[in-house]
Amino acid sequence: MSEALVPPQEGKTANLIYILYLASLLVGITGLVGLVMAYVNRAGAPEWVQTHYRFQIRTFWISVLMAVIGVMTMMIGVGFLILLFMMVWMVVRCVKGMKFVAQGQAHPNPAGWMFS
Repeated sequence: MSEALVPPQEGKTANLIYILYLASLLVGITGLVGLVMAYVNRAGAPEWVQTHYRFQIRTFWISVLMAVIGVMTMMIGVGFLILLFMMVWMVVRCVKGMKFVAQGQAHPNPAGWMFS
């Protein structure tokens, strides 16, 4: 197990945003709250936390895109699978992000589309 590079307490807000994103799978609006928090906090955050905010902002917008595509394709039966993939994708991204925050590490690939 690797040691934290910086104090993980600096990433409390980033961790809270990951939790809000996970809660949004049940209570939709919390994702929007998390997005606003990420935009508001990213400028003054330490560089390693800024990588998480960038990752979280991208996670939100990519999930919105997948949700729109999923809803639009429900009529042809593929939409359910797209929405299911989006939920699993979001859970994995959030859990991996929370792991990096707990270790006090920057996100290794904040611009990535997949899981890390």
